[in-house]
Amino acid sequence: MMARLQKWGNSQGIRFPRELLRQTSIAVGEEVDISVKQGAIIVKPGLGNRGKYRLKDLLSKMPAHYRLREEQWGKPVGKESW
Repeated sequence: MMARLQKWGNSQGIRFPRELLRQTSIAVGEEVDISVKQGAIIVKPGLGNRGKYRLKDLLSKMPAHYRLREEQWGKPVGKESW
């Protein structure tokens, strides 16, 4: 896949196609690790910012005695309907 290096203000940048970002699980706004190896620029997802959680993992951290209940938010104050 070819891309063109372009000037953005006082910097230069490359636009990455959405499919390429999807394949690497890099989301817009996430930090990336950039390095040079044997004259090639390497772009990798940042280590501490994956931002991806699996529901199964999150639920496993909940206390065993936790039970769901409906919250009472009070009477309507505007045009919302209950």
